[in-house]
Amino acid sequence: MGARILVLISGSGSNLQAIIDASQESQYPGDVIGVISNKADAYGLVRAENAAIPHSVLSHKSFASREEYDNALIEMINGYQPDLIVLAGFMRILTENFVNTFSGKLLNIHPSLLPKYQGLNTHQRAIDAGDDTHGVSVHFVTEELDGGPVILQAKVPVFPEDTAELLAQRVHEQEHRIYPLVVSWFCSGRLKMENDKAWLDNTVLPVSGYASEE
Repeated sequence: MGARILVLISGSGSNLQAIIDASQESQYPGDVIGVISNKADAYGLVRAENAAIPHSVLSHKSFASREEYDNALIEMINGYQPDLIVLAGFMRILTENFVNTFSGKLLNIHPSLLPKYQGLNTHQRAIDAGDDTHGVSVHFVTEELDGGPVILQAKVPVFPEDTAELLAQRVHEQEHRIYPLVVSWFCSGRLKMENDKAWLDNTVLPVSGYASEE
């Protein structure tokens, strides 16, 4: 049994699927032991069902405040006893209490080359800015939205004829490649967060994360 991975989703769960597929390889150091969604109709729940992974729904609409929801979510997460919590398209802004409760155990993937384009509509914003390179970042989660230390980035070209949809497809391919990799680093004990910095193999990573392409 490897490290215990819990995945939070809101939608189709394509990154969840990539992590499930990777975790089924014999040498992978982690196991997806649960999936939680804030939306009952999220297709990622079907992916969990198909892989015989326990899953839960906690609708934010049942709670009067963000704080109340996050407190209930903390309780549900603790029931799974995860070593790592992976945000895979979980479309919620997390409270300070939630982030601090799981500090150093929270990973997120964001479709831009952070610190560029925090927030939403990143592909259109990259096109509108005339960027010739776009991409995706995996980072630890801190209180700053999309602002935690970057672990790994993957770059994709932006072509003149690109639409946001075409660019998103190119980025998704890279997401599915790098997210399972970063999760495996954490599960094998190679990756950690200390003093708001990401460390891999006891070496602090630069602001843009692990430089695999340089």
